[in-house]
Amino acid sequence: MNSFLLNRALGSVSPAALARSQNTRLVYSIQPASHVSLSINPPDTTNEEDALRNGVAHPAGVNSITVDKFEGRWLLSGGADSSIGIWDLEAPTSQSDETRLIQPLGYASKTAKTANFGITHVSFYPFDSLAFLSSSYDHSLKLYSSETLETSAAFDLEAVVYSHALSPIASHLLVACATQHPAVRLVDLRSGASTHSLAGHSGAVLSTAWHPKREHVLASGGSDGLVRLWDIRRSASSLGVLDMEDSRGVGVNGNTLRRERGKAHSGAVNGITWDEAGDFLVSCGQDDKIRVWNANTGANTLTNFGPAVKSSTTSTLLPLLSPSHLTGPTKEILVYPNPRELLVYEMHTGKLITRLRTPSYASTRIQVAAGSGTRNVVNKTTSLAWRAHHIELYSGHSDGTIRCWKPRTWEDALDEDGEDDDDEERGEDAMERKRKRDELEDIVNGLTKRQVTYI
Repeated sequence: MNSFLLNRALGSVSPAALARSQNTRLVYSIQPASHVSLSINPPDTTNEEDALRNGVAHPAGVNSITVDKFEGRWLLSGGADSSIGIWDLEAPTSQSDETRLIQPLGYASKTAKTANFGITHVSFYPFDSLAFLSSSYDHSLKLYSSETLETSAAFDLEAVVYSHALSPIASHLLVACATQHPAVRLVDLRSGASTHSLAGHSGAVLSTAWHPKREHVLASGGSDGLVRLWDIRRSASSLGVLDMEDSRGVGVNGNTLRRERGKAHSGAVNGITWDEAGDFLVSCGQDDKIRVWNANTGANTLTNFGPAVKSSTTSTLLPLLSPSHLTGPTKEILVYPNPRELLVYEMHTGKLITRLRTPSYASTRIQVAAGSGTRNVVNKTTSLAWRAHHIELYSGHSDGTIRCWKPRTWEDALDEDGEDDDDEERGEDAMERKRKRDELEDIVNGLTKRQVTYI
């Protein structure tokens, strides 16, 4: 960093390059922010540390979280008990600077307002954070007002809805729903109708993602191990499938893929996501593999992420990519929600940067309060969300907690150690000064006071 500052002062490095280098360093140094906790319970002013450690956002577990992309201030969470919460990440708190316990701005418990079963996926409306969408195990897709948590529209898809996706750039308002039915269901928010289905998978569809630059291109992953690409403008919508054996590609630029054989994973594909430019597609599956695909050719880039990746759930499990403007070219990180940790990788090389474990993962099985009783759950990470305009991410867990992760560099650690050393030094100095005062007082008393001799 000193060399960068010197080069910046000499004018040989641009401000943008300096900012990108610093941001890359911060992204690579993300660690648990244990002083931040989200809880539905009021803070315990008598013991702030216990309040942070026991903070629970959804008593039955957190299934999905997301952060709005406009302000990076509002966090939306969906619980396994069908509860929904909205949290203000910048809300003032009464705790000390070292602790921060955030309570929900709005919270809808298990009522008809939300769903009859657990929430599977939540997302803000891409053009306005005053509305959001949720999908549920009760076969429904619902549109809500963020201010009142009242349902604005509801769609019954007659099958479990595992996840949904709405294009951030499209003029159409089509929601692509991944359901238990072996077809991608498209719901038109403008007309309020389920327009049509994209048939091609032979099993349940678990994840969908719209292309970030092409408003009519869609990707889907299913329990049949296929990652299928679609162009919804065509009568034969399917552009073809991705093949893990193909490292050369056949080209999807101009919609020329047209391959109907081959699998992306040898197990169910339960998570797919695009990078911001739409140049790469990332998929993860129950075969414990993460694959990165060249979106222009359809080729498997053969990036190896090692044996640490584990996936045993059929629920949607989306990997998280860091914003491209924060890191240098080819330096984007990929965060994978492993059962008892977060795995942080370099996206294009597969290099494992760090394994972020949470304090509550001392045991794989924990007890979570549910109403008047308790239940045992297998603790796992269920959802990840990056906070826009910040180098900060959040994770949702089946133990009901939402955890915060922030950068912690070696300079921060050095400062903290220095503060501790200063405290110790101040304590030692006080004791030393007291000892010297006592000795000086004894000397003075011996010289000035009259000696008393006892016979």
